[in-house]
Amino acid sequence: MTGQTRRDETGAAADPADGAPSRWIRIAYRAENGLRDQLARVARRRGWHPAALTFPGYGAGGRARVLGRLLLAPVGTDPGARRDIPGWRRFLTLEEPGGDVELALGGVRRRARSDAAGLVDVTLDVELPPGPAQVEFLVPGREPARATVHVAGPDARRGVVCDVDDTVWVTGLRHPLRAAWRTFGRSSSGRTVVPGMALLLTRLVQDHPHAPVVYLSNGPWNLAGPVARFLHRNRFPAGALLMTDWGITPRAWFRDGRAHKRGALERLSADLPGIRWVLVGDDGEHDPEIYRDFARRHPDRVEAIALRQVLPGGDEERTDDADGVPVVRAPDGAALAARLDPVLDLPPAAPAGLEAWFLSAAERGNDATRLRPWTEGNQVRPVVHGRSYFPALAEALAGAGRGDVVFLAGWRGDTDELLTSDGLTVGRALSDAVRRGALVKGLIWRSHMESMAFSAEQNRDLSMDVNETGGEVLLDQRVRPMGSHHQKFVVVRHRFGPADDVAFVGGIDVAHSRRDDAAHDGDPQARPFADAYGDTPAWHDVQVELRGPVVREVEAVFRERWEDPAALSRMPWHVLPDLLRGQDRAPSSLPEVRPAPPGEGSCAVQLLRTYPNRWPGYPFAPDGERSVARGYAKALARAERLVYVEDQYMWSTDVARVFAEALRARPRLHLIVVVPRHPDKDSPVSILPAAVGQSRALDMVREAGGDRVQVFDVENAEGAPVYVHAKVCVVDDVWATVGSDNFNRRSWTHDSELTVAVVDSERDPREPTDPGGHGDGARRFARELRLQLMREHLGRLDGDDDDLLDPAEAVAAVQRSAAALDAWHTGGRRGARPPGRLRRHAVERPPLWERLLAAPLYRWSIDPDGRPPRLKVRRSM
Repeated sequence: MTGQTRRDETGAAADPADGAPSRWIRIAYRAENGLRDQLARVARRRGWHPAALTFPGYGAGGRARVLGRLLLAPVGTDPGARRDIPGWRRFLTLEEPGGDVELALGGVRRRARSDAAGLVDVTLDVELPPGPAQVEFLVPGREPARATVHVAGPDARRGVVCDVDDTVWVTGLRHPLRAAWRTFGRSSSGRTVVPGMALLLTRLVQDHPHAPVVYLSNGPWNLAGPVARFLHRNRFPAGALLMTDWGITPRAWFRDGRAHKRGALERLSADLPGIRWVLVGDDGEHDPEIYRDFARRHPDRVEAIALRQVLPGGDEERTDDADGVPVVRAPDGAALAARLDPVLDLPPAAPAGLEAWFLSAAERGNDATRLRPWTEGNQVRPVVHGRSYFPALAEALAGAGRGDVVFLAGWRGDTDELLTSDGLTVGRALSDAVRRGALVKGLIWRSHMESMAFSAEQNRDLSMDVNETGGEVLLDQRVRPMGSHHQKFVVVRHRFGPADDVAFVGGIDVAHSRRDDAAHDGDPQARPFADAYGDTPAWHDVQVELRGPVVREVEAVFRERWEDPAALSRMPWHVLPDLLRGQDRAPSSLPEVRPAPPGEGSCAVQLLRTYPNRWPGYPFAPDGERSVARGYAKALARAERLVYVEDQYMWSTDVARVFAEALRARPRLHLIVVVPRHPDKDSPVSILPAAVGQSRALDMVREAGGDRVQVFDVENAEGAPVYVHAKVCVVDDVWATVGSDNFNRRSWTHDSELTVAVVDSERDPREPTDPGGHGDGARRFARELRLQLMREHLGRLDGDDDDLLDPAEAVAAVQRSAAALDAWHTGGRRGARPPGRLRRHAVERPPLWERLLAAPLYRWSIDPDGRPPRLKVRRSM
């Protein structure tokens, strides 16, 4: 019933004197088996029948060890599909001892029977090529359950055995209550990875093709699924998993963990006779004793022992030996690698492929989309500020003529907003393209009412102005209640010149207040704003210009939304005004899709999106899509040194939790966040919930990262606050994003969003050439984007960034600049104003009673949750 073993795997005796189990152990063992059998009879009467749960095994030399377990489960239930549930629920299983299963591997089929604990541990004689092989567990009435068998190559000479608890993930076995909570109360997604350990194991086998990797744990088989998913999510090398069972055995109250590990090592030595092992563990339990004993008995089979130090006041970092086998100690994987390097001559970390940074099609979590996982060969240019973006957009629109197409999507649009200083407006630029024969289609959010400080009238005016000349710009309200379409992009494609095709994606709408520049004097065409920003609010924002195959992918985003068969608005109070104004309420058809533009650039680009769980569902995202959230989670799990963020909000504990986990896992990781000083509205309805959300989120990341978390806001040369509307993230100068999504739950789950993630294949040769230490190297686009933004905020000229290249030096430079400016203000602004525009951001924490009043409004209106109910319950994206 609880996954406990009904046989004595270890040979441990209750009474050391005579080896005989005590009477109470025998009674308890029989009682547990009796209870299990009784529950099994009840379950079978209710229609439960056997199902297979599989575990990764290993093989070599014509033999393969296959591992799994037979359980009783309801019809239609897959025991292996349970994810992100608390650990204690994984112990509520009902094993099937003596159950039959058929195994199929490499053309060999064999019947096997589970043991007294329901475990299947079978060695098959089968010739397999090196690498992963799939074995099928065939149980009548069930779909085949598959497991991977990792087959070592015939020339492999090195293997790795790695402990799990406090070596791979943090358990804290020295603190029983804390360890119990991590084991029983949390899912694998809430676990903290041991810093640098994944990279250490990767480097150990990097130059040894198909080297065996085995994760050897005293943890129970019930947690094998979470362990395997944790290893995959944190990019540990794939390998076999050898665990045990907890609870009563025929001879003892609890299994002997030391005997389990000793027995597993002896069997590995016999099954893989040509392998010399690197044994990786920690000094919190018995790994030093077990590994040293194995090395003394098999000195020719152990290449090195690496022990993570978890005991306070333990041995200092050092290298010694056990019968000639090197033994190294250090507190994390990076330090262990440094000590193993002279012993084993480890290779430098190899650069990871794009799959290490980008989501795979499966990881996107949306099979209905037509988007490709990512495209390569693109040119990507950051366009900082509206005064730089609008002329580039005007030029692209001016080049659109007969046979060309223009697709526009936005949250807000002002038809009279100037694109250039000579008087060209947004409405005229789009209408002129129509007059030249271009097909102009647009989707602008059908905004909330003007009385709520939104832009319904402005969006409608833009739509009608363009439509009067023959374009088709629709007001799109196909969202969740209180939701919006927040994507901001433009696509221009040419019938006869595909090399000129271009797309613009980011945070800048074609609207009032956006046409500002680096001086931050504001856009003379201002929108209503909070009084603190003055009559012409200063506005900081970022867009990217895209050329190459990704242009077609951005077009696909537009086409999916355009072809959504749902009514543009189902609100009754929209229908009559639309009919009276002659507003178009149904999209026309789009022309045939053209081939992707040629790719001559160096950038790989992935489009990340958010769509909510809407009723009726989007045809291209039936349960919504949360690839924005998943993309950030994957990249942040790889962060090592510096994450640089610019964001309009930076609130929501759901978002902060992802940053907090990265900060806890990586003790060298710094986080710099640039946000607005004040909200954009003066209404108490928005100010108070915003303060509540931001204070909670920043408290969470500061608790995780301490003084490694720096949060700033921006002012211009006159001391007026700058509204930071940019949505930018740069991780270790490798992976960078620019888009429409904010770091809040609304943007990650509820509103439509579009973000561009970029990994440039071109390396930046300046030191440090590999700040993250993963072998990926600094990439040109990501590093230049971060430096450009930092130079602006620090008041520096182009090229003045020598002390901004290294993450630690960059953090120090930003801190010095903000401290000097804060001190100047505190001192009465006497003397020359220090260079730079950053100031430490202070969040005013409302009183408890105000926080309690504001919390429901924040949760349900300001920052709502658009996930399907099952994901809300699991708190999963």
